[in-house]
Amino acid sequence: MKIELRQIPPPTFSFPQDDIPLIPKAEYERRLKTLYQTAGCDWVAIYGDREHFANLAFLVNYDPRFEEGLLLLGPGETRFLLVGNEGLGYTPIVPVAVQVMLCQTFSLPGQQRDTAPRLLDVLREAGIKAGERIGVVGWKYLEADETDDTVTPAFVPAFLVDTLRRLAGREGAVLDVTAAMLHPEKGLRARNTADQIAAFEWAARACSAAVFNVLRYARPGLSEGEAINRINFTGAPFSMHPIMVSGKGEVLGLRSAGTRRLEYGDAVSTAVGYWGSLCCRAGMLLGEVDDNFFQKIVEPYYRVIATWYRNMSIGAKGGDIFGAVSEAFAGSSMRSALNPGHLTSLDEWLHSPIRSGSSEQIASGMVFQADIIPTPLPTSYLLNCEDTVAIGDAELRADIQARFPALWQRIETRRGMMIEDLGLQLAAEILPLSDGAAYLPPFWLAPELVCTVAH
Repeated sequence: MKIELRQIPPPTFSFPQDDIPLIPKAEYERRLKTLYQTAGCDWVAIYGDREHFANLAFLVNYDPRFEEGLLLLGPGETRFLLVGNEGLGYTPIVPVAVQVMLCQTFSLPGQQRDTAPRLLDVLREAGIKAGERIGVVGWKYLEADETDDTVTPAFVPAFLVDTLRRLAGREGAVLDVTAAMLHPEKGLRARNTADQIAAFEWAARACSAAVFNVLRYARPGLSEGEAINRINFTGAPFSMHPIMVSGKGEVLGLRSAGTRRLEYGDAVSTAVGYWGSLCCRAGMLLGEVDDNFFQKIVEPYYRVIATWYRNMSIGAKGGDIFGAVSEAFAGSSMRSALNPGHLTSLDEWLHSPIRSGSSEQIASGMVFQADIIPTPLPTSYLLNCEDTVAIGDAELRADIQARFPALWQRIETRRGMMIEDLGLQLAAEILPLSDGAAYLPPFWLAPELVCTVAH
């Protein structure tokens, strides 16, 4: 596979002018019922906080803004949402019927605690009793190669687990059921409907417009802070802290933008993530081709990107994709720093079926970050190309086309550019959500000189 640089006019990058598409109430109801049935427990307790909000938001559209929160699903479609003092006023955002309960244990330190100070009493009032099985959903879970105990909830506060155990008693059980939400093949959040994909595509448009706005605006003499201001913040919640870094020598890729002035020849990187998508581009602040960089870094890296897209298809095993990417890196000094592609959701990283030896299969409804971070790179160089793609079988594609015709037209336009202009091979089920997916200008001051697969 030969990679070459060609002048390709950029796609249209535009910040969404419409609101984020809403998830229908019926979809939230389906999610709640599915989780309760899958968990197979008397109660399911879903924990969330400011950092680990995604399970709660996916189930009832509630993301704790300052405090912790706990959603309880019980017998007979009983539903309680436990919140702290400051969460009470935010609960109208929940679109389905839940009984809101104040639990001031979840309030911030020093706040009033004279109404409902004890978590144990609140949970007992909700109806949890001795002898019952309680499934707990945390923000991730331990697998067999990490621990001898995969049953005990690991990634929720120990105080919550201890309190639930006290209520369940010796005849009951408190179990980790997080995999019901997060498993990379069977988890509820691993499979998305047309409605959820429409919301994630809104985020992908905003992310790609922001990143390419920064890329086109970045010039020697600007500060990193001035450059990152070009993301045109939409007001939507971020899934990551926006990045704009530059420099020569060792460049710390995850730090925040500062006052440093961009210089010609810098390594540069920018990334923006909203709920459902992240877009990143990294390269060199140059206006001409650095032949050594192109031949040793850019060309083998883009060959890997092309290999990833060519191998992504419904039914493909994650281990086979991992192997294909590893083989495509052969002959270069690089490898993928993390998994070459992972599931994304409201939180930036959900899980990944793409890992060595994985038999988990790519399936319709999955949404991926095409996220292959090349490492190691020579000092003073950066390169990255990250976009969001959905996987859709014929039924899902027909549903998107019928219900979201403008979205479908954007997907077809993106596919056309990727296949016809960039020379990539895409299965019919690959649905790019980012504008400019795989459009990689390694030299930022020549933004229309991009990587392509030679025909």
